[in-house]
Amino acid sequence: MAVIAGNWKMHMTPRETEAFFTALDLTEVVAHNEFIIFPPVASLAVAAACGARDPRIQLGIQNMHWEEQGAFTGETSGQIAVEAGASFALIGHSERRHVFGETDAQVALKVVAARRDGLIPVICVGETLEERRAGRVDEVILRQLAAAVQALKGGEGRFLVAYEPVWAIGTGETATPEDAAAAHATLRAELESTIGIAAALRTPLLYGGSVNAANAADLLAAAEVDGVLVGGASLDAMSFTGIAAAGAG
Repeated sequence: MAVIAGNWKMHMTPRETEAFFTALDLTEVVAHNEFIIFPPVASLAVAAACGARDPRIQLGIQNMHWEEQGAFTGETSGQIAVEAGASFALIGHSERRHVFGETDAQVALKVVAARRDGLIPVICVGETLEERRAGRVDEVILRQLAAAVQALKGGEGRFLVAYEPVWAIGTGETATPEDAAAAHATLRAELESTIGIAAALRTPLLYGGSVNAANAADLLAAAEVDGVLVGGASLDAMSFTGIAAAGAG
């Protein structure tokens, strides 16, 4: 089974969201794959209520606060996200870390809150170009992973991990399948040592970073790559269908 996830970021109005699901046709795509779309907050409830949405497509929120409620202007709680139709929470995306200054400690708080509120966390990790050139890929992604997983240790429930090298997000640059496989092998080994082999093998590892219909099949065929987290290419129904079809191989 492949996980095909689309992060719409700050795109897709409610009207565009309805048009996307109306145009999307996954009837030829194998049923056992898992599909997740992360719309912007204002479009989440519209996506959930859209009668044209394929019932196999689950929904998630792109970010959340760790408090249940309160005076946090502009933030969204897990409870609000769940009532709006979300089942997943994208946490620690590189844009949250590097644009908004989100720390490993805050990511850990959000991961715990997501599970508390009934959301499945999708934990994002990834290195910058400078860190990669310095040979620090493993150091960076293991530090980021450890902060989140330690917060969940001892708890029950599913989570996913998305490896998204910062230098490959929205740049047109893509990690090679070999690059992705190497990073995913590092993450899988760390999960095996922290949560056990059986649980680690059940944890999907996604690759994100300029994924499109042309490169998805090769990335999904790489060792330890269980799915993809797609950015810009997930905004178009035909493009997303092409990526979903690549996951059927």
